[in-house]
Amino acid sequence: MKALLTVLLCGLCAHAMADEPSADVVQTPVEHYSYSQHLDIARVVSISAVPDVCEVVPARMTYDDSHGHRHVLEYRVLGNGCSNN
Repeated sequence: MKALLTVLLCGLCAHAMADEPSADVVQTPVEHYSYSQHLDIARVVSISAVPDVCEVVPARMTYDDSHGHRHVLEYRVLGNGCSNN
């Protein structure tokens, strides 16, 4: 009986601990780039892939500034599907 109770409590603790990180995740707001904006980029974390289309598409860059704050910047780029043929 004690062994069953111990197994049950361990399972509940593992389940509770697994749920904790998802509650602490903070969604970083997306900033929209403008040419007059000064960017303080200390480290680029990731850049979204540019699709193979011939049109202007949104792209995102996640970066850390010199104070260690995380930013997500959305900007517009020309897709990789255009050619000069």
